[in-house]
Amino acid sequence: MRTAISLFTGVGGLDFGFEAAGFETAAAVEIDAVAARTMRQNRRWSVLNDDIHNLSSDTIMQAAGLKPGDADILIGGPPCQPFSKSSYWKSGDSLRLDDPRAGTLEAYLRVLRDTRPRAFLLENVQGLAFKSKDDGLQFLLKGIDQVNRSAGTNYSVQWQVLNAADYGVPQLRERVFLIGSRDGKPFVFPQATHGREDEDNDLARYSTTWDAIGDLPRHPDDPSTKVGGKWADLLPTIPEGQNYLWHTARGGGEPLFGWRTRYWSFMLKLAKNQPSWTIQAQPGSAIGPFHWNSRKLTAQELCRLQTFPDGLKFNCGRTDVQKMLGNAVPSLMGEVLGREIRRQLLGERKVTGKLKLIPDARSDCPRPERPKALPRKFRDLIGDHADHPGEGKGNRARLREQNSADDLPLWPSARSDAA
Repeated sequence: MRTAISLFTGVGGLDFGFEAAGFETAAAVEIDAVAARTMRQNRRWSVLNDDIHNLSSDTIMQAAGLKPGDADILIGGPPCQPFSKSSYWKSGDSLRLDDPRAGTLEAYLRVLRDTRPRAFLLENVQGLAFKSKDDGLQFLLKGIDQVNRSAGTNYSVQWQVLNAADYGVPQLRERVFLIGSRDGKPFVFPQATHGREDEDNDLARYSTTWDAIGDLPRHPDDPSTKVGGKWADLLPTIPEGQNYLWHTARGGGEPLFGWRTRYWSFMLKLAKNQPSWTIQAQPGSAIGPFHWNSRKLTAQELCRLQTFPDGLKFNCGRTDVQKMLGNAVPSLMGEVLGREIRRQLLGERKVTGKLKLIPDARSDCPRPERPKALPRKFRDLIGDHADHPGEGKGNRARLREQNSADDLPLWPSARSDAA
């Protein structure tokens, strides 16, 4: 087994993938106690449950039983809040590198410098590399140059935004990956292997939610999957693969909302014959994706959609499970990229065979569920509702303009104008 040092490990999504690709996590660093406990429950990795800023690189290497230069790879996904798109919605712009949490990038670079692995992989949200907003990415690229000068290494780095569905993950999830080799070997990201059935290409069809969870119980004996809140009875009226937009003047239901006046994930429901939408870490009572049977997803279903290995145990509540799985990297992405790293950067040409974590294609997909009639209690909402006026023209944009003119501090809105 190749050896990996893992930072910001979470519940181990990347690590499970690299495990499937032939790597063993020699040491994992994770600040969250529930995630650290869950890892220990499921794997015999050396888990350091602490803030990375409290841990020296020597401590991490001692836990891994490695010396500088021994590890085959350093992997990790530093917390992404400073670069996430939602942070623009929340404050009008992101603090980005001025955000204290961006210090996690420096911590990753520090461990890279001190441990000098043969290769490294860093994962983050797509927002890290937004055009004209890529200061986080530039910070990392310059930091890697500094690592090379101080440690005498020759790390080259390639980066690319990848959609997990393009590689067989039954979930639409875009993230940026940075991969580098200590001896300067260039890394070529693998081409997409999956795509839409209706596109003219030679790719396999996207893995679907039915491929991933179609064999699991339709009505699980799990009270935590029941949907609550004021919109719970509206969910059964929305067809598979649709969201609240179904109930707008442009949709096929009743006009209950204005077009694009809510978050995209509001009342969002899975379709059996499509990949899942991105799994959320902290959804509200009306935030999906929901199961096509108008319920919340079970922990096992969430694991399947994240291509985690079967058989994992979670000794915690649903909120913690959702947080851990929503923040994780789909394990299949770790397996795909781990194999390519072994081939391209570690000199192993005979890394072949079927991927271990990819769902098998199923041919028995049933017809979509039939939506139910609109309950009487929602009929008072039927009427003319204004559509969102367009990007930069919503309530929050007007507030930003007004507050700027009045030299007043921006106060947070209760509802986003970006859907």
